[in-house]
Amino acid sequence: MKYTLYSFLTLILLNSCQTKKEVKLPALVVEESQIVSDDNAVQFRDLNGNGALDIYEDVTQPTDLRISDLLSQMTLEEKAGMMFINGAPVSEDGLPDGQKSLAGPAARMNSVVYNMDTLKMNHFNIWDIPADPKIFAKWYNNVQREAESKRLGIPVTIASDPRHHLGKNVIGMAATGFTQFCEMPGFAALGDEDVVREFANIVREEYLAIGIREALHPQIDLATEPRWSRISGNFSEDAELTARLVKPYIEGLQGENLSEGVACMTKHFPGGGPQKNGLDPHFSFQEGQIYPGDNFDYHLIPFEAAFEANTAAIMPYYGVPTDQTDENVAMSYNKAIITTLLREKYKYDGVVCTDWGLITDRPVGPDAVWKARAWGVEDLNAVERAQKIIEAGCDQFGGENRPELVIQLVEAGKISEDRIDQSVTRLLRQKFQLGLFDNPFVDESKIDSVLDTESSRALGARTQKESMTLLKNTAETLPIAQNSMKVYIENMDSTTVAKYAQVVPTPEEADLAIIRINTPWTPAETNVPFAKSFHHGDLDFKGDEKQKILRLLKTVPTVVNIYLDRPAVIPEITAAAQAVIADYGASDQSVCEVLFGNASPKGKLPFELPSSMEAVYNQKTDVPYDSENPLFEFGFGLNYKQ
Repeated sequence: MKYTLYSFLTLILLNSCQTKKEVKLPALVVEESQIVSDDNAVQFRDLNGNGALDIYEDVTQPTDLRISDLLSQMTLEEKAGMMFINGAPVSEDGLPDGQKSLAGPAARMNSVVYNMDTLKMNHFNIWDIPADPKIFAKWYNNVQREAESKRLGIPVTIASDPRHHLGKNVIGMAATGFTQFCEMPGFAALGDEDVVREFANIVREEYLAIGIREALHPQIDLATEPRWSRISGNFSEDAELTARLVKPYIEGLQGENLSEGVACMTKHFPGGGPQKNGLDPHFSFQEGQIYPGDNFDYHLIPFEAAFEANTAAIMPYYGVPTDQTDENVAMSYNKAIITTLLREKYKYDGVVCTDWGLITDRPVGPDAVWKARAWGVEDLNAVERAQKIIEAGCDQFGGENRPELVIQLVEAGKISEDRIDQSVTRLLRQKFQLGLFDNPFVDESKIDSVLDTESSRALGARTQKESMTLLKNTAETLPIAQNSMKVYIENMDSTTVAKYAQVVPTPEEADLAIIRINTPWTPAETNVPFAKSFHHGDLDFKGDEKQKILRLLKTVPTVVNIYLDRPAVIPEITAAAQAVIADYGASDQSVCEVLFGNASPKGKLPFELPSSMEAVYNQKTDVPYDSENPLFEFGFGLNYKQ
């Protein structure tokens, strides 16, 4: 059988391979390994090692034919393994077997080599990574070399939660080595689609440079319940604003073509914001996802924009859509949510991956177990849970590595292999669209020229500064004239502030105080350590902490800078402060640039700030900006008079 010639770019690649050289493409590199020639002198990556050009190895063939050919060669075990994605350790020496692994939760997990060999997995999310991104890139290339040595040479897809935000987002990963921007509410405060697109392009370039090809974001839940602990990960409580910004985000991250982009797994369908009392359904102390305002459809508006932007994947949330469907079970178990709504109403045929850990209880300490998020189906065993998730319409199990459950279901006749093929087809299509079968490697020599560049840092700092929201400015206290007064500071780096003013050790010596504070929260009462880092609880300052702040405000005129990872309740502090300005993730340097007039705050509140906790308690969980007499309304923000 004869095969057509490759594109001009591919011909350059193949000619270079004949000279035994690496071919360098933008941000990527194709290696010589497993490139052979067929009888017609056409060179290709012989992924299955049979010496012949299979259809799935032929870049000139339509993607659907390549998928069908590969699917026909896959065993049930290989199909089942593809349906799972879980964390993997990244080694400090760049080797794929996880030796010398970093500390953290991934360090206790099996290496990618074990998971590829034993479980046939080829999707992994990464958590803790080396401070030097070049080590990660080396590890990634070694992982892809390991993958191409397997029976069919199916490449690995590496995914990550957000890594580009300067803030305290509990789900976001360390930003070490990556450009640091404000958190997502800061982008909503700016409301600038061009800035969001520019930001997403930088994330795409930096992810591509080291091998991250799937983003476990954007998060487009709505902050209609102000106590919810994950507000810092999403844009706003306003559906239209969120929808307007998510399109340039996805388009910028995925690029014009996924072969040069990063696949977005948009979350959390159909909107995870309306959590009762703001308690997150990661944990068993959650109290359900509720809709007292009958406002379910409002939370779908951002996802409709994501579908228009062709998001590559969707992640449902953990919560139970209480009394919204024919059974009160969690989203990924809920056929009315995944099949009837997502697949049928919205005609969505991309990958649907569950959120992490829906099947298996996980020990997290000597006497602590993190329960599987199997809300509404707690009485089902593991194989029954897997069956219900597949029957609901999901393709992939997040945070699990139990392909034996899928194999058991097929062998018992409870799930057909044809149904498994539907999900594997979607997963394979994404890998082919990403170009991983043809060019999975990164160019380790180009990382320094891509990550955290001067121009990227400038945009990152700009978002930190301009997204800040000026809430009060008595007598035009701000901006402060530089080197004009003595300042007392709390929770700031004195060396940084000293560039702008004389720092003194006590409030009594100061002309002005500047303090940075965070929105209050209370650790949950639980024996699951991870849960204690979530910012649950009331939004107001209480007791000694509140009195300490108020004493300072009465001692010296004070500028209060508050970090809003949730909508703080600060009526007394606002009344006593000389000026109040909010940030959404900003360095001390960025804050000083704004306070001392080198930059101007342009942000408008992406959510209202309630006037009391009683007003919060009386809100409807699913309805935006509905608290009584808010201290500051949605969209409020002052400007400097210059």
